[in-house]
Amino acid sequence: MNIVNLFFRLFLTFNATSLILVVFLVKEEVTVNKLSPYLDSLPAFVSYIIYFLVPVIFTFLSVLLAKGLGDDSIEKEGENNSPITAIEQANNAYLPSYLGYFFVALSVPFYDTLIFVFAILFIFTFLSQTLYFNPLFLFFGFHFYYLTTENNIKIFLITKRILKDPKGLEFPELKRINDFTFIEI
Repeated sequence: MNIVNLFFRLFLTFNATSLILVVFLVKEEVTVNKLSPYLDSLPAFVSYIIYFLVPVIFTFLSVLLAKGLGDDSIEKEGENNSPITAIEQANNAYLPSYLGYFFVALSVPFYDTLIFVFAILFIFTFLSQTLYFNPLFLFFGFHFYYLTTENNIKIFLITKRILKDPKGLEFPELKRINDFTFIEI
């Protein structure tokens, strides 16, 4: 694994888990007003918008960084036909996980507990082969799919395309995140 890929995977992992921090900060009513006397008059919702915008901006940066990943192909070697036999939309499959993250963030009572829970989630997400699902990618027009190959291998694909028919699929701008996860730029 090269250093760009490692950095990108760490960045994606942070992006995929950072909303738990946002929910916790909002629940605890932490505001930026306390940072400076000049910010004292800001309403609390401004802080919450800032907290939400940080993961959105980081997600946008991860889309830009994806261009630096290595090119890859899932087409058969020496052939132009696709080995994809099935397409399954994954957008809705991960939303219950995110609702779980939100409930965890709402029920965590202390900062040190949050740090511990966040670290565990971060490690599991990083070590997993397919849990780079980040609902903020939806804001940028991306969709999530499981593609099943002829060899019954499931590939997690992040793409802006809407995929319905596995016949004749080509992926000329595919970037490899890990062995089972790809993003199409």
